[in-house]
Amino acid sequence: MSEAVLLVGGKGTRLQPLTINTPKPMVPAAGVPFLAHQLARARAAGVEHVVLATSYLAEVFEPYFGDGSAHGLRLTYVHEEEPLGTGGAIRHAATALRAAPGDPVLVFNGDILTGVDIGALLLRHERTQADVTLHLTRVADPRAFGLVPTDEEGRVLAFTEKPRRPEEIVTDQVNAGCYVFRREVIDAIPGGRPVSVERETFPGLLAGGALLHGVVDGSYWLDLGRPASFVQASADLVRGIVRSPAVPGEPGEFLVLPGARVEPGARLSGGTVVGAGAHVAAGAAVDGSVVLDGARIGPGARVTASMVGTGARVGSRTVLDGAVIGDHSDVGADNELRDGARVWCGTSIPDAAIRFSAV
Repeated sequence: MSEAVLLVGGKGTRLQPLTINTPKPMVPAAGVPFLAHQLARARAAGVEHVVLATSYLAEVFEPYFGDGSAHGLRLTYVHEEEPLGTGGAIRHAATALRAAPGDPVLVFNGDILTGVDIGALLLRHERTQADVTLHLTRVADPRAFGLVPTDEEGRVLAFTEKPRRPEEIVTDQVNAGCYVFRREVIDAIPGGRPVSVERETFPGLLAGGALLHGVVDGSYWLDLGRPASFVQASADLVRGIVRSPAVPGEPGEFLVLPGARVEPGARLSGGTVVGAGAHVAAGAAVDGSVVLDGARIGPGARVTASMVGTGARVGSRTVLDGAVIGDHSDVGADNELRDGARVWCGTSIPDAAIRFSAV
């Protein structure tokens, strides 16, 4: 196995304001863009060439990753002028693949953090001679995902995308966003128009008698679609709950990047990241959070399970709990923002202006 397609074209609307100026895969997690973790894990599994299927803010990727050589890979960038959906993006990216008919091509979503053994997934694909092999995971509440029931041998029986009625919930197995395709299956996806791999490609293959094989894996899996899950993913990477070769340091309770300043008396815990040039003042406590480059946390502030954007300021004694502070925002002293509160980029909030409120 030497080639993969990585879908990184989504707008990341649910992650705003983090994604106003940054595509979702480029938002930092554990000290580097999230995409760096996916590329590192692909490289560790033996992938040599990755095609990045870009669309939203496509110009951001190449200046950071270049030709991929610094990451032990060869990268090719394929840009969608108009969003083509998951299936359409895969088909469009295939123009840059070298794989021949019969060869396996790894395909994975740009917003999933997983500990799945990619090598084992590829091996199962080869052993079953499947047309497509899907990584599946079990979740407690499958209503927000695509359900994929299988028989005792792992053969996929059906697809139910985000079930609406209780009777449609026939399994807790869901599509985990990582696939192995035979090259010719990708080439059969219609080109030049939007296609959903979940709603059109996979059901169509099943109806046509193709062999789709599901591999249920119980390793770490997290959909990074919302700010809370993105912050959790970063913390889990820092602490080594899920491993990535791209994390710049050994697992621990915090990660402080070069150029950051954490004053004596400040407390960092829970997988917190403090970005380059950021400042955490004495008496502040930051737990399980991401403080991006150049941000400032004031004396006595309490920041828990939150993300503080690039160049933002959090005032003295302010409490953030499950909040997102946009880039270059200024949150004054003695405010309290909890439970999904979002402060949009460049916003200025006076001292003691907000308590228990989303913005």
